[in-house]
Amino acid sequence: MNAREPQIDQGVRPPAAAPVETEVALYEVRRKIYPRAVTGLFAGWRWGLVWFTQILFYGLPWLTWGSRPAVLFDLEARRFYLFGLVLYPQDFIYLSALLVISALSLFLFTAVAGRLWCGFACPQTVYTEMFMWIERKIEGDRSQRMRLDKAPMSAEKLARKAAKHAAWIVLALWTGISFVAYFTPIRELLPALTSFSLGPWQTFWVLFYGFATWGNAGFMREQVCKYMCPYARFQSAMFDKDTMVITYDRLRGDPRGSRSRKADPSTLGLGDCVDCSICVQVCPTGIDIREGLQYECIGCAACIDGCNQVMDKMGYPRGLIRYTTENIIERKPNARGPMARLLRPRVLIYTALLVLITGTLGVHLAMRTPLKVDVMRDRVLGREVEEGMIENGYRLQIINPTETTRRFHVSVDGLPTVFVSGETEFEVGPAGVRLVPVTVRVMPGNGEPGSNRVSFKVHAVDDPNVATRAAATFFVPR
Repeated sequence: MNAREPQIDQGVRPPAAAPVETEVALYEVRRKIYPRAVTGLFAGWRWGLVWFTQILFYGLPWLTWGSRPAVLFDLEARRFYLFGLVLYPQDFIYLSALLVISALSLFLFTAVAGRLWCGFACPQTVYTEMFMWIERKIEGDRSQRMRLDKAPMSAEKLARKAAKHAAWIVLALWTGISFVAYFTPIRELLPALTSFSLGPWQTFWVLFYGFATWGNAGFMREQVCKYMCPYARFQSAMFDKDTMVITYDRLRGDPRGSRSRKADPSTLGLGDCVDCSICVQVCPTGIDIREGLQYECIGCAACIDGCNQVMDKMGYPRGLIRYTTENIIERKPNARGPMARLLRPRVLIYTALLVLITGTLGVHLAMRTPLKVDVMRDRVLGREVEEGMIENGYRLQIINPTETTRRFHVSVDGLPTVFVSGETEFEVGPAGVRLVPVTVRVMPGNGEPGSNRVSFKVHAVDDPNVATRAAATFFVPR
């Protein structure tokens, strides 16, 4: 044994070290994102759609059609007015068709050019853009907002924060009022609001929708897109390698590195990316597009505008970050051209279904008869009356979808000698519903014992072409 080595008693073991406790977070604590303002082609398109959608949303309740709002969903009267069209709960099939058309449109746009809806027209994106514009006007751009948040509380900080939230709340409340105006005419809603006579449900929805707008666009922002919106999770099912997406050209941009404007990147062994992180700073979800396509990317193209500005300053060609396909960015020889991308099977299938359903809906609306009739039997079944005739009672619900008063004539057929006993003409007001009692009789010896099929025909007195039929059963006692 070396004399310098310490002697260890083999019979005594050193005490075991205490286990090290490691805390693992199951949910990432939110890191506040400070998006930088950016200008460019796609920013212009984004703001253009902000103006278009909000003029539409805030303006439609003020439009009139005759003596009523052009767009009104009157839940109490169970009528839905869309300009010259009056719909009822029985027309639910039209709403279903509209939802299918919206879904197919979303699938088609996604298959062709990624998340266009999310980046340019989604209400979450639109209102977040509006709220961030207010924030920048009051608190300044990215670096100023970061310094303001880190600074201790002061009179100036308190005033800026209070002014920002006051502006946010005003916009959110007006958004809530505009939303309720689709269900209560705006010219009735505002006087009731100013006189504090608003109904409980109207008050609830104004405050609820306003609070949701304030919370989602002011605070949650990218969290809604990343964690609450299901579209981010299944969008990849509609992508393929020929889908136009926002992509960083790694072959051109790497290796990354800073350099002066006059330096030759090839001499330095660098790509075109100067590693300025502008693409990260302008991203509303805080991702680095250079790391590849990520589900958090909403396709707003802010990174394209930001990168193009840097490329212009450096004197490099634009398009280091651009809308393109995976096959093109990887320089694959089988990459499809612009027209070939539109003729892919999934795009053709989505387009065919969209055209078919939209065309069917349009034809059905154009050929829609402005008259609806529902038949309800009385509780009492067939009974024998004078002269041995058999009588059945019904109630007809006549719906007049037009906005003029009309008189309708009721007749019945399907059995020999069957006729309507009593009043046969009924007047229904504009966009009105009337429940009328109708008595039907047949002469003795007609009809089989039990149920017999008959048909009510209702037509407008002033226009026989406005007519419809409703099937019913006539009961003959055994």
